[in-house]
Amino acid sequence: MFDTMTFTKTLGAVCGALLVFLLGKWAAETLYHVGGDHGHEVAAYVIEVEDAEAPAEETAALAPEEYLAAADASAGERLWSQCRACHQLEQGANAVGPYLYGVVGREVAAAEGFNYSGALSEHANVWTPENLFAFLENPQGFAPGTSMSYRGMPSPEDRANLIAFLDQTDE
Repeated sequence: MFDTMTFTKTLGAVCGALLVFLLGKWAAETLYHVGGDHGHEVAAYVIEVEDAEAPAEETAALAPEEYLAAADASAGERLWSQCRACHQLEQGANAVGPYLYGVVGREVAAAEGFNYSGALSEHANVWTPENLFAFLENPQGFAPGTSMSYRGMPSPEDRANLIAFLDQTDE
């Protein structure tokens, strides 16, 4: 059915095809890059554009405090659905992640009954709004080695709104 000779012929055919492919690639590169001046060709036709030299307008990013001051807790409640998969809002109700009741202002790695990875404590002592703002943007970037697999929330407005919602949970 499938003996050693068949396997040897198949392997030889695959290796031979790879060799032909690599030799063809080398020959094509040799033919099309004869001059040795790779990537420094002169454009045959240049299109003039007005204000081509003008710098692009940069949007000034606000400081986290400014986003947090303008935050809307009701908008943050809608964003809570992203966190709900792994976290709970009830005190002491740990899930995949620690409970987030009263997380704003709480010490890092202080949720009772949750086994933390230890990476968070090395980067912050207290979950201030600013620390949460940075953490929610990119958890792995803020605390490399954290076991939180969430990719992050890129929008600063969304992060501020979520923090405002979390801040009101222990009132």
